[in-house]
Amino acid sequence: MTNRRVVVTGIGVLSPIGNDVNTFNQSLLKGKNGIQKIAQLQELGFGCQVGGLVSLEEAPFFPYIEQFLLSDASKVVKYAVCAGLEAWKNAQLEIPESFDNKPDYETGIVIGSAIGTIDMYEHKILPNVHNKTIRRLRSTTVEHSMLSAPSANLAGILGLANWIGFNSSACSTGTESIILAYQHIKNGMAKRMLAGGVDIFSPSGWAGFDAMRVTTREHNDNPSKASRPMSATASGFVPAEGCGMLVLEEYEEAMKRNAPIYTEIVGAHLNSGGQRNGGTITAPGAEGVVRCIQTALGEAGILGQQVDLIAGHLSSTMADVLEVQNWSVALNRKNKDFPYINSLKSITGHCIGATGAIESIAAVLQLQHQYVHASRNCKDLHPEIENLLNPGKISHETKNNVSLNYVAKSSFGFGDTNAVLILKRYNYE
Repeated sequence: MTNRRVVVTGIGVLSPIGNDVNTFNQSLLKGKNGIQKIAQLQELGFGCQVGGLVSLEEAPFFPYIEQFLLSDASKVVKYAVCAGLEAWKNAQLEIPESFDNKPDYETGIVIGSAIGTIDMYEHKILPNVHNKTIRRLRSTTVEHSMLSAPSANLAGILGLANWIGFNSSACSTGTESIILAYQHIKNGMAKRMLAGGVDIFSPSGWAGFDAMRVTTREHNDNPSKASRPMSATASGFVPAEGCGMLVLEEYEEAMKRNAPIYTEIVGAHLNSGGQRNGGTITAPGAEGVVRCIQTALGEAGILGQQVDLIAGHLSSTMADVLEVQNWSVALNRKNKDFPYINSLKSITGHCIGATGAIESIAAVLQLQHQYVHASRNCKDLHPEIENLLNPGKISHETKNNVSLNYVAKSSFGFGDTNAVLILKRYNYE
């Protein structure tokens, strides 16, 4: 891998707590909870009847959906286009008004999803197949429903002509896409990449989690209390939808065009525990997680002692205890020496394949503005977690004016997959 530096120059988001970056940041500062009761889940007899939803029509780039003839596309495509265009403009890059601009061979895109374009199959493809009316399907069905549709359609709008990719590694997906883009730039294969993750609300997509009983069933009448990462009374995760998109750029290229720089990515790693030594297809193996964290720190050239904040995966399941234990081992820190740690899922729910990207944006904003957002619903801290850290390292309200130089962002997914990013505060030189 080369010594090219990689920075974040643009961010865009659709989430249960905000459908643009500014609203999202304000919600983080206020600790706003975006989880709600979903009537459709109650009607369908789901055990978990709460979740985090976005309001697509409120997104500032929603008019582009119609402009680029995407009204019939999967919501996955629509979410990615809205968040991706926000990130693009946020990076002070221009959106073409037509398709006659020259191909940009130096810029690529990778967007991941865990559930994918399931709505197209749920509402259009399968009903027409089962009713023997496939002639009613439009000629654009494939381009609006293929798994790479978010990347392909957004690349077409912007004229991106480098790597156009799709990735999927369960709940690690969003962070993984950022790491793949980071590595592509660092290896000299592109000067700029759009990267992120997206997943949508779908009863069909969420039903399997409900059947596994890994989603909470205890707070259907009190949604804001449902997601409880690190709590002794956590009873399962809260599913959610959303999209997070980031513009990653080679440092010299960003400086050349005087781009805004939010943060620098200084280390990253992807691995698996191999579903051995306690790891399974649905549970992380501690050895693989610790190796992933330590390898990312090694690439960043920092010690565990230098991590100021862990932006955890922490999903309100029994795995939260194991996650904190793994961080303690990997960083060789515990009790008063343990860094700040928080969980965005406590206020958004778990956005599945999008969660890592949205949480990475939250990490970027915390670094930029020097605060630690609240982790809600864990004042009754799990005793095994309390044995590992000073409870003061978990903020129940937003903590401002915190000195943050390094943030570690982690995601862990089914398949025993691990993804860790190390973000460094950017100081203009």
